Formats: sequence, C-alpha cells, structure tokens
Amino acid sequence: MRGRFGGVEPICTVLAAHGISIAPSTYYAARKRQPAPAPRNVRDEELKERIKEVYESNYQVYGARKVWRQLNRQGHDVARCTIERLMRELGITGAVRGKKVITTMPDPAAARAPDLLDRDFVAPVPNRTWVADFTHVAARSGVVYSAFIVDTFFRRIVGWPASMPKETQLVLGALEMGLWQRERDGRPPTPGELAHHSDAGSQHTSFRLAEHLDAARIAASIGSIGDAYDNTLMESTIGLFKTEVIKPQRP
Repeated sequence: MRGRFGGVEPICTVLAAHGISIAPSTYYAARKRQPAPAPRNVRDEELKERIKEVYESNYQVYGARKVWRQLNRQGHDVARCTIERLMRELGITGAVRGKKVITTMPDPAAARAPDLLDRDFVAPVPNRTWVADFTHVAARSGVVYSAFIVDTFFRRIVGWPASMPKETQLVLGALEMGLWQRERDGRPPTPGELAHHSDAGSQHTSFRLAEHLDAARIAASIGSIGDAYDNTLMESTIGLFKTEVIKPQRP
C-alpha cells in the first residue's frame, strides 16, 4: 500500500482530511514493535518452495522420503521429519501403491534353472547380476506388457521393451536391449560372469530364452514358483513404475 500511494505521509494526510488524525510516527512505531519472523519460519517457507518444486517436477508422486533425498542431493541439509511436517502443512502426499496383479504363469513341463541368487540382490560390480520381470499396463488401445531388466549393482534399468502379447519375445527383447545398452556404454558383460535372474513364468523358462542366455554365456537363475520374495527387487521396481509413472497418467 505504501508503494501504491507514495508512502505513509500522503495516506495520513488523506485520513486527516476526513477527520482521522494519525501521525506517520504512529505507523513507524507500530511497525518497530512487530517481532521479526522466527528463523525457523523463514527456513520453513524457503523449504516449502523447494518441496513444491521437487514434487511438481516428479509427477506429483514423490513422498516425504524421496523428496527428502532429492533435496539433500541438491545440497539442502534438512531432516526427513521436517520434510514430513512441511508436506503435511502443504497438504501434499506421495502416490500409494495399488493391488498386485499376477502375470506369472509357470509352465509345469519346462525345465527350470537353479536359483543362483538365493534372495541376495546386492552385486559387487556391474554386470554381475541382472534381474528380470514384466507387468501389464492398461492402455487406451488395450493391455500392454512392459518387461524390465535391472542391474542390481546400481539399480539401473538396462532393458525396458513393451509388447501387446506376453510372449517369449518380450523377455528376449529386454535381454537384447540390456546387452545393447551395456555395449553402447562401453561396459559389455564379460562372458561367464553375468547371471540373469527371473521368476518361474513360462516366458523365462522357455527354450528360446535359455538358448539366447547360453549363446551369450549368461547363467540362468530362476526363483521358486509363487514366491515373490525370490525376485523382490523386480517386484519393487515394477511397483514403483506403476505407482509413480502409470497410475497418475492412466486412461
């Protein structure tokens, strides 16, 4: 208001002309008596802006944990509990996972490779362990299946093809894409050192996939039937994919 009317004095002059006498010094004295904002409140307002930026730039799906990690990566030293409190004040929350749909259909007649991982999803170096799986996605044109391969060393998705039918070619495409990605990055897998781990679905126990793995000298590893914990890393990856990418934009 001061900027609009040219300061306090012209305002007081107009008020005095209408019978309301207020000295400019009264305004300045009242202003001095107002306490300065607490440092915590100032910091909170700054953090709220940073939180909203991270939240909006990530499809509005990040919860407090991911917002906290992203802010710390950006150099903002802040506690997770502070992020949780400020997100509550802003009225924003992360995406919540939905129900799991079973896509694994085992082939009882197919031979299965042993489980080489035994639920150990930590690799000492890249290209030592890849885990694979696929999921369904409801699209406007129908159901689409998306396959993924993740390198367990740095949790990077190296293969991600999609297909309408959930046939062996889908998981083969993920393997071929992963090998191509690593070749392009100048880090091709060393023959005989990489293990390809999956569930016991018929696509992953197929002869065609086994033949490709054998030709590339990649060891096949398959978890037990009906036990999600034997491929829990991929279960988590697919859950995040559907919750954070597909669900907010689903038709």
